[in-house]
Amino acid sequence: MVGLGRMGANMTTRLLQGGHEVVVFDVNGEAVARAAKGGAVATESLDDLVSQLEAPRIVWLMVPSGEITHNTIDRLEGLLEEGDTLIDGGNSRYTDSMARAEALDGKGISFLDAGTSGGIWGLEGGYCLMVGGDRDAFQRAQPVFETLAPENGYAHVGPSGAGHFTKMVHNGIEYALMQAYGEGFELLHDSEFDLDSGQIAELWRHGSVVRSWLLDLAAKAFESDRDLEEIAPYIDDSGEGRWTLNYAIEHAVPVPTIATALFARFASRQDASFAGKVIAALRKEFGGHAVHKPAGE
Repeated sequence: MVGLGRMGANMTTRLLQGGHEVVVFDVNGEAVARAAKGGAVATESLDDLVSQLEAPRIVWLMVPSGEITHNTIDRLEGLLEEGDTLIDGGNSRYTDSMARAEALDGKGISFLDAGTSGGIWGLEGGYCLMVGGDRDAFQRAQPVFETLAPENGYAHVGPSGAGHFTKMVHNGIEYALMQAYGEGFELLHDSEFDLDSGQIAELWRHGSVVRSWLLDLAAKAFESDRDLEEIAPYIDDSGEGRWTLNYAIEHAVPVPTIATALFARFASRQDASFAGKVIAALRKEFGGHAVHKPAGE
């Protein structure tokens, strides 16, 4: 496991609990030390990590998308050997994953793009894994997927790029769902009836057609901060919503709800709104994403 942040560290723990031997590396030595206390084999570099694994190796990459992922894969490409498998579980752009798979295939190294959902709750409940790439490589890594995912929570969804494409669309849907909850709770919050948003969130969890895990998390957020006074209505976006919209535009696929949700995130950085507070709180609850404090605090 390369990358021991919020997701990688918990995934390592779940693998260890499932009986796997896990060799770990992270640029943060303290994160490596914590994983070693839990039973992982600590290493000091990518070279060291690869040397500690018996061939054929499986290396799971769990680092932020973009330059860090590019640089790490470039380094691993020179260290891994024919028959090894590299899995990118981060939120990389699917077109990048297609190119990486082609490049690594020329050296006999299998590449799997594993869209991973579950956030900071995955350690307990498991991770939903959407895997693209060579089916033989997928089958070799299947014991890992079985341990990380809940029952029926992983699948080979198609060729290289399909895993990250599926995760991209998944996150676009997530944008729209959270926007709907945010707007609904803003109506409740600003109504003439002095409604308790936390009470209603809890009520809707039982028998309502809008019940969901996100609603569970909303109820949890309201329980600790009824009016979300400790959260600024500033909503970050990590790229997948933009990629989803770009793809939709390029292929003339109408996705007005996802588009509106993305633009609402941009608007949240200019105008204060309770909807923004709700969405920021939900991102914190399911993914451990940082929130911004209200101005002046």
